[in-house]
Amino acid sequence: MSDGVETLEFQAEARQLLQLMVHSIYSNKDVFLRELISNASDALDKLRLESLVDKELSADTSDLHIEIEVDKDTRTLTVRDNGIGMTRDEVVRLIGTIAKSGTAELLRKLRESSDAAASQELIGQFGVGFYATFMVADRVTLLTRRAGQSGGTRWESTGEGTYSIEEVGDAPQGTSVTLHLKPVDTEDNLHDYTAEWTIREIVKRYSDFISWPIRMTVDKPGEDGTTREEQTLNSMKALWARSRDEVDEAEYKEFYRHVAHDWADPLETVHMRGEGTFEYEALLFLPSHAPLDLFSPQGRRGVQLYVKRVFIMDDCDALMPNYLRFVKGVVDAHDLSLNISREILQQDRQIRAVRRRLVKKVLATLKDMSAESYRTFWTEFGAVVKEGLLEDPDNTETLLELVRAASTHDPAEPTTLRAYVERMKDGQTEIYYATGENRATIENSPHLEAFRAKGYEVLILTDPVDEVWVERVGAYDGKTLRSVAKGQVDLETEEEKEKAEAERQEYADLLAFLGGALADSVKEVRLSTRLTTSPACVVGDAHDMTPTLEKMYRAMGQEVPQVKRILELNPAHPLVTGLRKAHGEGGDTAALTETAELLYGMALLAEGGELADPARFTRILADRLARGL
Repeated sequence: MSDGVETLEFQAEARQLLQLMVHSIYSNKDVFLRELISNASDALDKLRLESLVDKELSADTSDLHIEIEVDKDTRTLTVRDNGIGMTRDEVVRLIGTIAKSGTAELLRKLRESSDAAASQELIGQFGVGFYATFMVADRVTLLTRRAGQSGGTRWESTGEGTYSIEEVGDAPQGTSVTLHLKPVDTEDNLHDYTAEWTIREIVKRYSDFISWPIRMTVDKPGEDGTTREEQTLNSMKALWARSRDEVDEAEYKEFYRHVAHDWADPLETVHMRGEGTFEYEALLFLPSHAPLDLFSPQGRRGVQLYVKRVFIMDDCDALMPNYLRFVKGVVDAHDLSLNISREILQQDRQIRAVRRRLVKKVLATLKDMSAESYRTFWTEFGAVVKEGLLEDPDNTETLLELVRAASTHDPAEPTTLRAYVERMKDGQTEIYYATGENRATIENSPHLEAFRAKGYEVLILTDPVDEVWVERVGAYDGKTLRSVAKGQVDLETEEEKEKAEAERQEYADLLAFLGGALADSVKEVRLSTRLTTSPACVVGDAHDMTPTLEKMYRAMGQEVPQVKRILELNPAHPLVTGLRKAHGEGGDTAALTETAELLYGMALLAEGGELADPARFTRILADRLARGL
């Protein structure tokens, strides 16, 4: 002791943690102000509660608030509250030590981590956010007085291993933390924290909806010169905590623009409250247009997590699945720690329950949207929603009801699967679909000829995810989802089947010859029942991977084996009948082989495929054209 000032050492783990934080942890140093404001807000909440419980408590609760004060000359920033305050013992216990189990393990992980974001989550997990002040300050002074007590405590440290503590008699109720700021260093993300606009921006981003006013005295130019004026920096408008009847559409729209950074109005608003063992409020929005990074791996999600109106994190993937990543808004949980980490969130049973409720509410909202609004939504986000058919088996049935698909039934209006089933022909047991890059290519594909001729509706699926989800889901309402470009097609009458069997006998020799000539390209050559006007088409076996899916996997760097497909011939086409005749008469084998190559190449091109050797195909074609002149 010297003049009432006592110098103490930080707990060994706290000393090591301070060094790690100051030199290598946070890349976003602005969060120090969030931590201080959060602590101040907690102190005000505690005082309010204690004053209600203890009627004898001698404490002023008439104007509870948080105050930020800056001094550009001395380069100090002070965050002050008139909340519950601390005793000397509480200061030592809460700031001088880390009363947490597993601190040594925390330090080990921090030393091993090269990822600043991961390190920040580890820090948050152990609830030591106050130490973030030493990232921006050379010295930190804390002055506090417990509500109802007469004496206060001053704590001060440079974060180098020791701190001083003394009792003072003139401290106001509550706590003030004064930071003696380091010089500005933009390369190290050290901003000018005495600048008014910097303070405003940080408060707006992290603490706008704190329920207590956050005040700062600022310079205000006027006709008679500059005057000083106290202003409240935060809106204190926690819209999610108010009932829907108390909020008008203009407020919802303004809040959406704030959280989504969007210029347009939201398409739909979802306002819900969860009560019981885990209380929370959620205010979510469905945008009216897709962001540019919707399909980017680095694209941001839209749900922010608050705890008791204190901002915790953007982009909270624990609350919303990837296929609903376009949803914007806020979830405010009442019973989480302010320093919850992403890792803990992913494992938290209550958070998983909240996520399930949020997903069901969003899907129910989509189901209840007006036809016009849903048409807009599906145009913008349909391809993403269909990812849920791969990711979310618990909601497969709901998602299938939400699916919209173009079809041959209507050239402009997409259909639901339910409507397709209601239009199915008598005796039809399968839902037919075709996949491809665009509608025009699919509609002109030879694969649709027989279906069109016989009046069967075919779904037209053009999103890359369609190649995967139809295989994964397999069926809808007991009806198998069936590709028109895979397997055998059974659309024939008994009479047509008898005729086809006779033709197979007639074409047996030609089919065997073509199978040998094209053995490097196809696994089989057979007669087709799906062609009416084209000479040939290429199809896959029922369980084969489609060419488009092969391309997708290779584009992602995954090697997949080349899948040979099946060449189907139209026995009624003049080219095919001519080829059978020439082969039966013992025609030139080399010329017949070239014709087979041309036939196979045309079938590939007709479905939008790619030739393995375009130069050879064009040379053979040019030679044949020249001979015909």
